[in-house]
Amino acid sequence: MQIQVNSSNQIEGGIRLNDWVTSTLQSALERYEEDLTRIEVHLSDENGGKSGADDKRCQLEARPKGHQPISVTHNAPSLELAIDGAAEKLDHALEHLYGKLRDKRAVPELIEDPDLKDPEDAEELEGLQDLQAQEEAKASKA
Repeated sequence: MQIQVNSSNQIEGGIRLNDWVTSTLQSALERYEEDLTRIEVHLSDENGGKSGADDKRCQLEARPKGHQPISVTHNAPSLELAIDGAAEKLDHALEHLYGKLRDKRAVPELIEDPDLKDPEDAEELEGLQDLQAQEEAKASKA
């Protein structure tokens, strides 16, 4: 997973900022490391040199393999809080994406029956269900 950090003119970027942002995001999103190709980070100060509530902005754009990019934004009083908030939002968005994919692939009987944990059991169960459906179809025709 590549992490690319971009900052506006008002944010003093550098190696130290890049390293800190990279390590923060890697630890927050490590469970998705194999699923993401790149994360783009955009840091900005909404009010320029003036201070203000929630004027630091962090936008994260994650690129999951085989899916459309996911973008989240978080505003906060400090860069640290903005990055942490955006990372948390991205974690929730990715959990939602991969949770939906898991739900589509799940076999309901496997979830209900704790004895059927092995993928081979799932294939066997699907085969039995197909046979049962065919037998029911034959019986209803007769």
